[in-house]
Amino acid sequence: MPTPLDLINLSLFSAGIVGTGQTASAQDVNNSFALLNYMLSEWQRKRWIVWHLVDLAVVSNGSTSYTVGPGGNINVAQRPDRLEAAYLRQLVAAPPFQVDFPIQILEAREDFARISLKELTSFTRYMWYDAAYPTGAIYPWPLPNATIYELHILIKEQLSQFTALNQSFNLPLEYENAVHWNLTDRLVTAYQAPLSPDQVNKIERMAKSSLNTIRKANTQIARLTMPPNLVRPGVYNPYSDQIQ
Repeated sequence: MPTPLDLINLSLFSAGIVGTGQTASAQDVNNSFALLNYMLSEWQRKRWIVWHLVDLAVVSNGSTSYTVGPGGNINVAQRPDRLEAAYLRQLVAAPPFQVDFPIQILEAREDFARISLKELTSFTRYMWYDAAYPTGAIYPWPLPNATIYELHILIKEQLSQFTALNQSFNLPLEYENAVHWNLTDRLVTAYQAPLSPDQVNKIERMAKSSLNTIRKANTQIARLTMPPNLVRPGVYNPYSDQIQ
């Protein structure tokens, strides 16, 4: 299992910043380490780079909103940038007989602002996420009754930054090559490495190809759904006695 230092040294070599048998200076290593973490922070916001969604929940207490982030009602290390999906779980029955109901995500504050009676208590159908920093908040509507419902949100797995040069690279195997070539690409730009256009193009192609491998492995396309008012009601077939 490589360490960040291993990938940094390999990227510095691939970018032509250090040669065979040479050792990178401490400043070069520190600069590369910072660029590596910047890159991972950027990747965190791209759904197709993150391989897993996390299901988090909070039991309703009748509040109009619930915080998401460090120390929040839904406690996660970093507040998510967006919600990928949400659903409401009815807690009246004991597991495994609890029933889940999908919640539609309101993508913009403007949509939430159109709701006239925001403190209506009923069966939750919509949710808006305020991606405030450092702690976000979810706003369900209508408000679910206290204690008998649980709000679930799906967010991207945290693609954690590295905190030390010698820690383990705890990511799927295909990420090693992607980190190597994409960090190399950024080092070429940062150091203005004296490479030929052909060499730069090869590095860029390798960086893109490695990310495409991750894209193909991680892409999940949800089934297409239509708003109920746009779906044509079924037509009765008297020969089969079915609605088609």
